[in-house]
Amino acid sequence: MNIKIIKKKDISRVIINEPKTYNSLSFKNLNDLIKVFKKLDNDKKVKVIILEGAGKGFSAGHNLKEVNSLKKKQNYQKLFNLCSKLMLQIVEGKKPVIAKVHGAAYAAGCQLVASCDLAYSTKNALFATPGVNIGLFCSTPMVAVSRKINRKSMMKMLLTGEPIKANYAKEIGLINDCFSKSKLNNEVLKIAKKIASKSNLTIKIGKQTFYKQLEMPLRKAYAYTSKMMTINMMAMDAKEGISAFLEKRKPIWKNK
Repeated sequence: MNIKIIKKKDISRVIINEPKTYNSLSFKNLNDLIKVFKKLDNDKKVKVIILEGAGKGFSAGHNLKEVNSLKKKQNYQKLFNLCSKLMLQIVEGKKPVIAKVHGAAYAAGCQLVASCDLAYSTKNALFATPGVNIGLFCSTPMVAVSRKINRKSMMKMLLTGEPIKANYAKEIGLINDCFSKSKLNNEVLKIAKKIASKSNLTIKIGKQTFYKQLEMPLRKAYAYTSKMMTINMMAMDAKEGISAFLEKRKPIWKNK
């Protein structure tokens, strides 16, 4: 298995460990990542997941040698459906996922970064949807990326295929922040620990509500989020959190 899992307390690191293909999203790696994310999603001890790549960079996207060998229409469809399944697993999962990026995140690799809830990179990281350069428009990657950045920035990336630098990726909202290579790990761990200190029941409700309401018209979004806040309010953790605030003490989460 080319996917490594490193668990430390309530934070799990998922590392795509296939440097020889620049951590490509092959059939095997996509299937393995889906299995890993499902497993971690059901692990009650895990509160935050960090996703990263081994070797020179994050991920170059699909394995073009594999793509070139598929030939039949149904095989291409299987590959793109499987890739979409992974992205949906990350978005619809219960646990917050943080992308930790160095080197390049191209095509489906860029899609993977955009699908994560948060993303941080080194200052020299590069992001691109370069499909147009090889006659293959980045149509599935643009689903995730276009939901994080504005249309003009997205279309420029798609139409030119040119990579963008980390500071610009931060400016347009593709990533949260960028740091020097020596600081990235500590900064990502800092944010992961902060999130892990919250009630993971509250985080689970909130994450699922956030993505669902984004796709709704305004009135429907308010009706839905009001319902979800009421469900959240009935949880023991909400009552504990409010009591702790009023009593000026630290809350003790039961995740119930």
